[in-house]
Amino acid sequence: MSDDTLSGPKAPTARNLFAALQLDTRLLGMIGAFVVLCLAFNFVTGGNFLTPRNIFNLTIQTVSVAIMATGMVFIIVTRHIDLSVGALLATVSAIMAVTQTQFLPQVVGLELGHPLIWVLAIVAGVIAGVIIGAFQGWMVGYLGIPAFIVTLGGLLVWRNVAWFITDGQTIGPLDETFKMLGGIDGTLGETWSWVLGVLAVLVAVLLQFNNRKRAQSHDFPVKPLWAEGVIAVVTVAAILGFVATLNAYEIPLPRLKRMFADAGETLPEGLTMGYGIPYSVLLLIAVAVAMTVVAQRTRLGRYIFATGGNPDAAELSGINTRFLTVKIFAIMGGLCALAGAVASARLGFSTNDIGTLDELRVIAAAVIGGTALAGGVGTIYGAILGALIMQSLQSGMAMVGVDAPLQNIVVGIVLVFAVFVDILYRKRTGD
Repeated sequence: MSDDTLSGPKAPTARNLFAALQLDTRLLGMIGAFVVLCLAFNFVTGGNFLTPRNIFNLTIQTVSVAIMATGMVFIIVTRHIDLSVGALLATVSAIMAVTQTQFLPQVVGLELGHPLIWVLAIVAGVIAGVIIGAFQGWMVGYLGIPAFIVTLGGLLVWRNVAWFITDGQTIGPLDETFKMLGGIDGTLGETWSWVLGVLAVLVAVLLQFNNRKRAQSHDFPVKPLWAEGVIAVVTVAAILGFVATLNAYEIPLPRLKRMFADAGETLPEGLTMGYGIPYSVLLLIAVAVAMTVVAQRTRLGRYIFATGGNPDAAELSGINTRFLTVKIFAIMGGLCALAGAVASARLGFSTNDIGTLDELRVIAAAVIGGTALAGGVGTIYGAILGALIMQSLQSGMAMVGVDAPLQNIVVGIVLVFAVFVDILYRKRTGD
């Protein structure tokens, strides 16, 4: 009798376990790199990096770049590039700032504090962003000018258009309700954050169950039940852990006293309250869900990835690739407006240098997140994770005391290394 017979069935190896889970190896690699990065900075900073306060600040600092990175996925997937997003953000931010501080009060008669001010300002910014983005897409799609040239020109044009809109001045202070989008002055609070977290858990588990049921109905292979359980547990832990961390960041006592005083109440002795989930993070979640649905569940998304995979075949199959180019650049322009609202709301003002170098951060986030510069491949969640990695890298270096020039050098090296790793991965997998 052989040793194998005596020992019984072989225990599953780690490789078999990962195969059963059917997880994206590229996603696992990014998550692993992010975890290692956070642990390293936490060790170097003496435990100050992974504190609720720093994680809260990290999330609100990531939002504006992450929002634009979701749109950059569509741009790069279709084999284009957009170098104008930072400048376009500055232009739409200036438009929103001037709308709420000058145009609406002086022309329409709506003063700051009116409930419609922030809504009309954002609508004006989104409309302007979509029009500018569509115009750039029209030049790329219909005039045949390379996107690199069009958006490089846009980088110069829109940065200086913003300067003329504001006369080179800082515009503010902005509307108080508008500033809540920045995430510092606007959060859900502990109770509603837990409510949202529980709802998110229920939705995530329900979606996982429905996907399994749909696969079974079409006789597609499905994961083992234990693998589904592991993924569900990890998802639930990640969501509730994120909510618990943000709730653990307590509102400073003087501010808490002012909040109660503004409400005509007295702060009870010993009472503490956490910030909870910022409104800007809610906006990012909404954008991420919408962009993921577009990418995976709509005809537009299928056309985008088909065009990126093989533009000639896509055009021969009847896809209007020219108009598609206009659409994706228009989407990018609208997302720049939302990102501009978050960025200016966080500052409380619209400044002339807002969005400077954001184009490089956005492209880097998409590429680090797995979007292939050759086109045809990219994910929304990957771009958001890439933006989080970029912001963590910069925030960690700033906490350690690394000079800004050296920070940019490190970011550049990381970007080149990420593209190199992506090339090696595609050669290995045959993509």
